[in-house]
Amino acid sequence: MLKTKITELFSITYPIFQGGMAWIADGKLAAAVSEGGGLGIISAMNANGDYLREQIAIARSLTDKPFGVNIMLMSPFADEVAAIAAEEKVAVVTTGAGSPVKYMEQWIAAGIKVVPVVASVAMAQKVARAGASAVVAEGQESGGHIGELTTMALVPQVVDAVDIPVLAAGGIADGRGLAASLALGAEGVQMGTRFLVANECGVHQNYKEMVLKATDTSTIATGRRFGGSTCRQLKNNFSRNFSKFEFSAEATADAVNALGVGALRRAAVEGDTKEGCFLAGQISGLVNREQPAADILREVAEEAETILKGAAKWLG
Repeated sequence: MLKTKITELFSITYPIFQGGMAWIADGKLAAAVSEGGGLGIISAMNANGDYLREQIAIARSLTDKPFGVNIMLMSPFADEVAAIAAEEKVAVVTTGAGSPVKYMEQWIAAGIKVVPVVASVAMAQKVARAGASAVVAEGQESGGHIGELTTMALVPQVVDAVDIPVLAAGGIADGRGLAASLALGAEGVQMGTRFLVANECGVHQNYKEMVLKATDTSTIATGRRFGGSTCRQLKNNFSRNFSKFEFSAEATADAVNALGVGALRRAAVEGDTKEGCFLAGQISGLVNREQPAADILREVAEEAETILKGAAKWLG
């Protein structure tokens, strides 16, 4: 059985977090992952506090295991949901798309373990100084909002720069990815794309089929021209048109941002394969079947353990 600082710190069986995917990571999925031995995470996304309270209640009705809440710091409701997370005393808060430092004092005072998602050494050091329990070092292979560095380059640099546990994210969907992350010095991983096809994931079936049919070249990163909103998603009519428009002469930052409004909902809720934004990582080509969340967790952990036990074969 794999035991790391992450399994000890968060009282979980496997050193695996489920990513906080907007419109996807709800209370039901989070509970299934936590029940299966990982750390499930509810996405507060761009919704208001009522939505978050509802999803926390759903998760608590389905599991007594610890779970977390992901707060997207660009959300117009960030202040509201940050306060609710503290009131509800969820076990863990993860954050993305910005610096969470201004909220961390209230979360820590509520007994919450704060685990920011970071894309650079500088941000990892900043949140570590503010009292983060761990960080998720996320490479640009991930689906959704991404930075510039790859997972292979980012993770060991973050590990060397902070004295708190590091989870690796980006391009990880099986035991090989977990084993490689541990070799880089991480204490665990966060996976998003693999959990998109969990049986308990309520995303539209068209979304799951898009992932299941993906290959190694099925994703594209858009939003690079004006910075700050680069996203990795599956190639389709929407993403190709988005990429074409953002580099056109008439494009402006506001026009590009407006183009994406509502697109993720069209994918996750409506299943619009042409005009939806299907966020997914470069590892999509390895994701080829639907499974219960518990089976995903067990399979990834057991494969990693087998690899690590056999590592001596590479030594002369």
